[in-house]
Amino acid sequence: MSQIIQILNFEEGFKPRAYIDSEGYPTIGTGFLIGPKGSPVTNYTFTLSKNVSDVWLQELVDVKTAEMRANPAIYAALKQCNPARSDMLISMAYQLGTNGLAGFKNTLSMIAVGNFTGAANGMMNSLWARQTKNRVLRHADVMRTGSYDIYKGLI
Repeated sequence: MSQIIQILNFEEGFKPRAYIDSEGYPTIGTGFLIGPKGSPVTNYTFTLSKNVSDVWLQELVDVKTAEMRANPAIYAALKQCNPARSDMLISMAYQLGTNGLAGFKNTLSMIAVGNFTGAANGMMNSLWARQTKNRVLRHADVMRTGSYDIYKGLI
């Protein structure tokens, strides 16, 4: 059974009030961009409950999943994945965008043929890993093992 909402809440964090993200965008909830880059956070005075954030998050996950299925290379990889591994690909698409995930051509090819260790190594040997090392370490572990064990006690 998928645990993607819990994983994204852990990896992205949840904030009920608007904040400026690391790229300079006003953001709320579980990483939802709510305005243009450089817009003052004081323009956004509403708060977001965790329940509403989770509904928005599920909607975005559904959109990302549809985008992923429309990409032949990603879909070929998804077909080889159990729920835990699929969740890692969805998390990647959430963080990097579907096109960003599609850029992991070798990793996706390895997943498509069931080489999950090679795929995990490919994930670790990326700019993404250098930018968000701990997240990628967790994702690579799940890709390698097919298990959520590394998230036990975290989500």
